[in-house]
Amino acid sequence: MPAAWRSALMAFGVGVLAVMLLAAREWSEMAHQWWNIDTYNHLLLLPPIIAWLAHLKLGELARITPRAFWPGLLLLVAALGLWAAGRASGINLIAHAGAVGMVQASVVAVLGLRASLLLALPLALGGLLVPFGDEIIPPLQLITADIAVALTHLSGVPARVDGIHIDTPAGLFIVAEACSGVKFLIAMVTLGVLVCFTRFASWQRRAVFMAACIIVPVLANGVRAWATIYVAQFIGAERATGFDHIVYGWVFFAIIVAALLGAAWRFFEREPEDYGWRAADLAARHGIARTENGALAPGGAALATIALAAIAALAAIL
Repeated sequence: MPAAWRSALMAFGVGVLAVMLLAAREWSEMAHQWWNIDTYNHLLLLPPIIAWLAHLKLGELARITPRAFWPGLLLLVAALGLWAAGRASGINLIAHAGAVGMVQASVVAVLGLRASLLLALPLALGGLLVPFGDEIIPPLQLITADIAVALTHLSGVPARVDGIHIDTPAGLFIVAEACSGVKFLIAMVTLGVLVCFTRFASWQRRAVFMAACIIVPVLANGVRAWATIYVAQFIGAERATGFDHIVYGWVFFAIIVAALLGAAWRFFEREPEDYGWRAADLAARHGIARTENGALAPGGAALATIALAAIAALAAIL
């Protein structure tokens, strides 16, 4: 490893350790949610995916020299402020976003602009480590109920809907939070971002696939709810609901994912290792060189500023 990379990675490691220790409570909370809340279980796979994507760029990273970039420190200060505001207000989503943002900003500040651009995808995916989605559960419940009732009527079964309550001859069904499809939707969005930027080069195809990753899970969840109601008319609500949880948890999700990827397969434009920019592409962009020349800082100064900002933020909170 070149000496420049050894010193830069050492500085980066110390800086990241500092900001992660500063936000240790938030990282612990996020890890708890990834492990214990099934809506976010898929996020356990994200750190190794991020590491894999970074590994694919090792050859390109070796072609550049890491150079500390002081505007990244402004991003770090902003992330520190976001984290502090979230902790002070008790809004976990904001605090968690700030904790992740501090690590992302450290990459920009210590490793530099070119390295950050080469690692743009893994850096962006890092933002998805923040558990989110509870806010969209109520509207998803209503959408699922509307789809289920419409299909129930089309299948000849009388039904009456009141919000998330669906009354049928077999009994009253409630589209609970667990049935809103939020975990299916969040997982598909995460998968969609990964596939869009590793397998597609066209923004048009990315937009179409991303839209499919949002629309298909919502529609599929409505179909699943309808199927439960329809089957319940013949075997009873209790048996149909139990069967639904097993099928949806282990089979239905896999079928939808396989179908979506299968439909997109023929339109893939590149292999995963070809994602993102190359070092030669960045070298040819004179705007990047001009930006770097006007905003470079010694690695030691960048690291010192990170440490001082972390200490200042900690002192302010305490």
